[in-house]
Amino acid sequence: MSRPELSADSVAQARIWALIPCAGTGARAATALPKQYQHVAGQALVLHTLAAFVTVSRIACTLVVVAVGDDFFAGPEAPPSGKWTSAPCGGATRAISVAKGLIALQQQGATDWDWVLVHDAARCLVTPELIDRLIDACQADAIGGLLAHPVADTLKLAAGDRVTATTDRARYWLAQTPQMFRIGALRSALRAAGERVTDESSAIEAIGLSPKLVRGSATNFKVTYPEDFALANAVLAGRGRKPGKDLNYDYP
Repeated sequence: MSRPELSADSVAQARIWALIPCAGTGARAATALPKQYQHVAGQALVLHTLAAFVTVSRIACTLVVVAVGDDFFAGPEAPPSGKWTSAPCGGATRAISVAKGLIALQQQGATDWDWVLVHDAARCLVTPELIDRLIDACQADAIGGLLAHPVADTLKLAAGDRVTATTDRARYWLAQTPQMFRIGALRSALRAAGERVTDESSAIEAIGLSPKLVRGSATNFKVTYPEDFALANAVLAGRGRKPGKDLNYDYP
């Protein structure tokens, strides 16, 4: 597929939205609550994530997509509203949640030519600086892109529990989020790719486009396993987060 042509007006007028899928159960984390609601540095993990996005002034609104019946954001832990909202339209997979979230954004006034930054709820160490870096790199791009981090470790190919080869790591990057694409293009790509696609870039790649790689950070990891909570807590503590609602960022 050829690269889409954008007019100067399309680039200048497009708004930027954020979408945080937050409907997963977090089975690998082995926690009593879904991992996005497990406390890290004194509050629910997803609130650290949300805090970074509401601080970025160029983002018109951040939509948190939760599961049907999930009332967390109607409870006492929810931050003041203003630059965020939630929608109980999450599905069984990330792709379903994102696809339904895109529809919800368009019901709020987003257009096909607007940008959306899709971010994992469990990447609670993202910073406004990283978000701004992605926007700066992609806002004038015809396709969009994603934060990613070059692989530093030696990579092994395996058959079962045996190494079959060592591969050159020079061309490999670890995909991170946010991932930034036009809303209309992403909706079409997700529809074509199916509900099992694991990130938005994969869907865009499947329709023949090449997203831009924007260097992220090793600390922008996804909290997945039990030991990741301790790592996330240590990083947040190092940034000065204290127990309670000390987010380091002020909600509007």
